Amino acid sequence: MKKPLVGTFLALALLGAGAAPAIAVTTADTAPAGTTVASARPAAHVTAKAVDFAGTVALSNCSGSVVRMPASEPDDPALVLSNGHCIESGFPAAGEVIVDQRSNRSFGLLNSAGSRVGTLRASKIAYATMTDTDISLYQLTSTYQQIESRYGIKALELNAAHPVQGTAIKVVSGYWKRIYSCNIDGFAYRLKEGEWTWKDSVRYTSSCNTIGGTSGSPVVDNATGKVVAVNNTGNEDGQRCTDNNPCEVDENGQVTVREGINYGQETYGIVPCVGLDNKIDLGRAGCVLPKP
Repeated sequence: MKKPLVGTFLALALLGAGAAPAIAVTTADTAPAGTTVASARPAAHVTAKAVDFAGTVALSNCSGSVVRMPASEPDDPALVLSNGHCIESGFPAAGEVIVDQRSNRSFGLLNSAGSRVGTLRASKIAYATMTDTDISLYQLTSTYQQIESRYGIKALELNAAHPVQGTAIKVVSGYWKRIYSCNIDGFAYRLKEGEWTWKDSVRYTSSCNTIGGTSGSPVVDNATGKVVAVNNTGNEDGQRCTDNNPCEVDENGQVTVREGINYGQETYGIVPCVGLDNKIDLGRAGCVLPKP
């Protein structure tokens, strides 16, 4: 994972180094035999629409964004999307799912220029897991309408459709106030890192060289401005399937290691799991997110 950062001194040191830090966890897993080493294809040139920082947030250790579903209403409590590994209680274990856990976490809301314009506060972690995907959804004490009225900022909308290979994207980090531009290179059938396995992950082309603190950043489709994934990890030094070195495992168990390549988790699967009043409902038709 792109490590959640702790403390300003460490953050500045990492920025100067320009490298993704290691995660201080010890559990590793064994990958299937037959590793190959590959590099991603270069990004194709695509004319992009303007994508900025409006609606993104800075967490204490990660990035995130205020998001809405296609059917969300202005008076619904707003949601903040980030990674499961960014929650304040620590990394969820493989198989662990958190639903409706109280939280008063705060988020720094950014405007289009990347300036902090206000503080938003959570009422709970509505959903979080690192199983099959790596996401957290915080429910806020403010509605979308209240945020827009007070700050003039609209939530980013989750795309309800599966992302498409070759799409021009931007990874927008509220923590670093930095935007990475690249393309979707393809999809990993399974992405394995330590004890965690994620399904159908988005692989970026090499120009999205994200670093620690970019965890939880929205991955935005340049053409639509909608969120198609949430940034979460990358292979730092070519190791196979270890912490900070995810590997791809195909349908036949073949392992591919792509040193220096980064990944995100698709977000279209969240949409069917959010019902009336933006409440997480894992029993809704079409919802396949892991259940507790």
